[in-house]
Formats: sequence, structure tokens, C-alpha cells
Amino acid sequence: MGNARNLAFWVVLFVLVISLFNLFGQGQGTQANNEKMYSEFVQSVEAGAVAEANIDGETIRYRGSDNRTYFAILPEDAEVTNLLIENGVPLTAESQEQSGLTTFLVGLLPFLLLIGVWIYFMNRMQGGGKGGAMGFGKSKAKMLTEKEGRVTFDDVAGIDEAKEELEEIVEFLRNPQKFSRLGGKIPKGALLVGPPGTGKTLLARAIAGEAGVPFFTISGSDFVEMFVGVGASRVRDMFEQAKKNAPCIIFIDEIDAVGRARGVGMGGGNDEREQTLNQLLVEMDGFESNEGVIILAATNRKDVLDPALLRPGRFDRNVTVGNPDIKGREKILGVHARKVPLGPDVDLRIIARGSPGFSGADLANLVNEAALTAARVGRRFVAMADFESAKDKIMMGAERRSMIMTDAQKEMTAYHEAGHAVVGITLPKCDPVYKATIIPRGGALGMVMSLPEMDRLNMFRDECHQRLAMTMAGKAAEVIKYGEDQVSNGPAGDIQQASQLARAMIMRWGMSDKVGNIDYAEAHEGYQGNTAGFSVSADTKGVIEDEVKAFIDQGFQKAMEILTEKNEEFERLGQGLLEYETLTGAEIKRVMAGETLNRDDEDDGLDIPPTSGSSATAVPKTKPRKPKGDLNPETT
Repeated sequence: MGNARNLAFWVVLFVLVISLFNLFGQGQGTQANNEKMYSEFVQSVEAGAVAEANIDGETIRYRGSDNRTYFAILPEDAEVTNLLIENGVPLTAESQEQSGLTTFLVGLLPFLLLIGVWIYFMNRMQGGGKGGAMGFGKSKAKMLTEKEGRVTFDDVAGIDEAKEELEEIVEFLRNPQKFSRLGGKIPKGALLVGPPGTGKTLLARAIAGEAGVPFFTISGSDFVEMFVGVGASRVRDMFEQAKKNAPCIIFIDEIDAVGRARGVGMGGGNDEREQTLNQLLVEMDGFESNEGVIILAATNRKDVLDPALLRPGRFDRNVTVGNPDIKGREKILGVHARKVPLGPDVDLRIIARGSPGFSGADLANLVNEAALTAARVGRRFVAMADFESAKDKIMMGAERRSMIMTDAQKEMTAYHEAGHAVVGITLPKCDPVYKATIIPRGGALGMVMSLPEMDRLNMFRDECHQRLAMTMAGKAAEVIKYGEDQVSNGPAGDIQQASQLARAMIMRWGMSDKVGNIDYAEAHEGYQGNTAGFSVSADTKGVIEDEVKAFIDQGFQKAMEILTEKNEEFERLGQGLLEYETLTGAEIKRVMAGETLNRDDEDDGLDIPPTSGSSATAVPKTKPRKPKGDLNPETT
């Protein structure tokens, strides 16, 4: 409607300009070519060269003997009427009242046109359209109306607890009497908290699809502009729109952009972001009540939000949206695989078991990568091998088969990875080895991947020490095979991972008897946080560094002992990696035992170690383990 009105305005404006141009252009052309002096007019009348004449106010128009029309300006005391009658010239006259009105309107038209243009642009500047020059005070919230691609709770899986809490809000909007008759009040706000990619925005879209009420969506960054007061103005305008459409839902994505704790940044009380937050707090729970307006917000940084924003009465509920467990991952894979033709060998539960720590976005990417892999090779459906290939690509990086490696580099990489694999298989608390490869992937020349048998909830002290041994096994393998003087820079990534794990054990988890049960992480790393003014003494720093070195040295010595004891298995696996380049967990054990692998063209060799227990059903606290292995010397 607005676009049609604008188009009509510009069409009318164009017609008026053309009309004025023609009017004045014709007048100027006539004046330039046909204007005569009054004396010439009199001479033409007396000479009988005037066929007819017309008097229009102070102007007389006449047709000459050449049939051309001329005009002249009459003097005030001219006796032109008698002159024309005496010489027998036909004479007509125009009404002076009508002529004056026409002249007045023609003269007024340009001013009317200018006034109309001025009113139009002032309307635009004052917010007649949200895109106007002064329309930045208007809310940028968009009403979500998904006629196609509508998302419902059936499209949300793996986060059942969060979905249940939000389903209650939808039920409240549909049937408020069900709760109000018992004295319950509709919650004013719900804060969705969780890591990136866990489905917070998808949940909000599902509420929009289920509730059947107006749903306004806006990003936290849309409130903040370079002009002071704009954010507060947009908050007021957004709530005004919401009140007109109540009951309704407002969804603010990434609310940490505007909801950070006040008084911790630069700008003081006049800071634009703080003014916007103040207005948001007042609108959510101030003197004026906003009945029927529910605020949903999403963030992955709850720790930086202002405490006043989180109190009951504003965000009454904090809904945690975490990474899914194995059952949740299986359901999410089922949702994303609806539109993908799956092969008969695809088992989504096996894929879910082999992707611990994956978020909903990671799983969607996994299904998409598998479909792309199948299409690349010309399949009509997605097979299990495509899912395994896609998972390897996501977790370990794309293969770099075009990278040129000398035989010596390949051999060192093979024995380095063989060291990781042998120690990982030998130590019972290490995660089962899933795959070993010497094909360069990402920034690594080779790597060994381990996957837990179940979702991880805790890290134990003995488990951490065994993981340190497996991490340092790559350098231990190089020392045993080539000597200390021939150790490469390949273990740089292993040393970095081992250092991070050892520091976490000592400074955060209280796993060192010498350091004790004290959290030194924030003070040691220079953060203030809740320990303002707290620092670590030089003696304590020395104890911490000595313990870190001792933990890593213990892991290195443990790896040396295992590889020395199992030197034959170590050699066999190193040679097996040189021959096959990529080995799965089951194949690694067969190679270490001296068995021969009989691979045929149809055997993709992609399997994962069987589980020895039931899968966990809680959200893991740790992220997927980073690939172990060498760093590419070019990226070191």
C-alpha cells in the first residue's frame, strides 16, 4: 500500500512538472515569435491587414492577412475598440473575471507544488515510513508471519525439557483461564541460555508457529545506534506495537548486545547502551503493566547480563538449552534427515553415538555434508559411508591429498601417530581409538581420533593422567624411533594440549596435592572477575609451574614405558599406517596383533568401536576432543 502511494505521488508530480513546462514554454515561444508593438498593430489595422481580433484584459490577439496570430500589449489610454470598429475588423472580448482567476491559479500552481513536496518529505523524515531519514527512532521489530516454512514443536528435538517449559507458555496464551483460575499469572519473560547452535532461535520460531498470536522478532544490536536516545525510543515503540497486538510475543535475539551489566564499561550513566537497557527494564516491569506481552530472549553469555534483567518479574524463567545427549542427537538427526533419501545401511543411532558433544547446528551440518558427499560421487541416496566421511571432515578437517610429503616425513608421521594409538589402546581410561590416519587434514600432517563410549559428564584424576600420557605419546614415539636429537616440531600441538589439560587439573580442578583445592585460574591468567585485587605470589606461581611440568613429564615417561614394552606392536602399526594410510579402531588392533588386512573395493573400513556400556542420557560438559597429531610445519 505504501509503495503504491509513493508511486502515485511521483507520477502526479511528473505530470504537473511537464504541464508547467509546456505552459510556460509555449508562452515564452509565443512571446518570442508573435509579439508586436502597439504601433505596429495600429498600422496593420489601418492597412486592412487584420482579419479578426480578440481582447483579453491588457492583451489583444489578432489574425493577420498571412493567417498567423499575433498579440500586443494595450496601453492604458488606447481607444482600440473604436479603431477596430471603424476599420470593420470583427472583434471579440474575454471575461476579465474568468481570466483573472485563471491567471491566479496558474501563478499559484508552482507554490502548491512546492508545498506538497515539502509536506511529503517532512512526513518521511518524521517517521511516516520506518526507512525515513528521521525514522531511526522507530522499532525495527518485524512481525513473523510464516505462511511457508512454518516451524512447530515437531521440528524441535533433543531439548525436551526446554521445549516443555515453552510449551507451557504457548498453552497459557491459548487458554489463560486454565491457569488464572488458580491464581497463576502469565510469565513476563523467558531467557533461553545455551551454547551457540543448540536451537535457541529455532525454539522461538517454533513458539511463533504454535502460539497463533503475533510474534515480533528483533536482534539486540538493532536497538543501539550512534545517536543518543535512539535505543530507548525503539524500545518504547516496540512495546507500543506489542500492546496494540496483545496477547503477543516479543523475541530478542542476542540480548547481551544491549543487556550487559551497567557501570562496567566506558561512558558512565549517559552511555547509549545503558539508557536502552534502563528503558527495557522499565517497560518489562515498571509502573505501567504490559499484560499479555511475553518477552523471549536468547543469549550464550548469561554471565555478562545485568542482574536487574534476570530477576523474577522480568525474566521469570531461565531455560537452559544445552547440547543434546545421545538420544537427543538421534532425534535431531531424524528431523534433519526427513528430506534426505537414506540408504538401507544408515543407522542414525550409530551416527549419534559417534558424534558426542555435537550441537543441533553441528548435526544439521553433518547431514548436509553427507548429502553433498553422496551427490558428489553420483549416488541416488545417502549411504553410511557418506555420513562417516562427512563426520571425519567436520571433526578432523578436509583431506589434503595434493600436499607433497617426502618418504621421511611420511614415516615420521606414521610412527608419531602409531605412538598415540598404541598408548591410547593400552591405557584403559583413555577413550577408544576411532581412527588413525597419516593423510594431512586441515593443519595436521596426521592424527589419531578418539571417541568416548558414552557422553562424558566428569573428568577423573587417573583418567586425566592417562590422557596426558596418550597426548605425549607422539613425542615419545619419535624419541624411541629416531633419538632425542631427531625429534621434530610435530609434537607442538600435543604439548599445547597437554599444557592446557595439566593447568586445568592443577589450577581449577584441585588435582594437585602440592597446590591444593584453590582456584588459581583467574588470578594466574590476569582476570579480575570476582577476585578483584587478588594475585598469586611468586612462590605459588613457581609451585604451579613445577606441578605442570611434573604432570606432563609423568605422562611422557608413562608413554615411553608403554612404547618400549610394546615395541613390536608399535613397529607393526607404524608400518601398517605407511601401507594403508588410514586405519579404523578395529583394524589398528588387528595390525598390532600381526594379522593381515584383506581389504576389497567394497570395504570402506569405516566402523567405530563397539560400546561396553549403556549410553549416558545427560548433556556432556566437555566439548569434542580436538584432533591429536602433528602440526603442519607451514602453520606452526
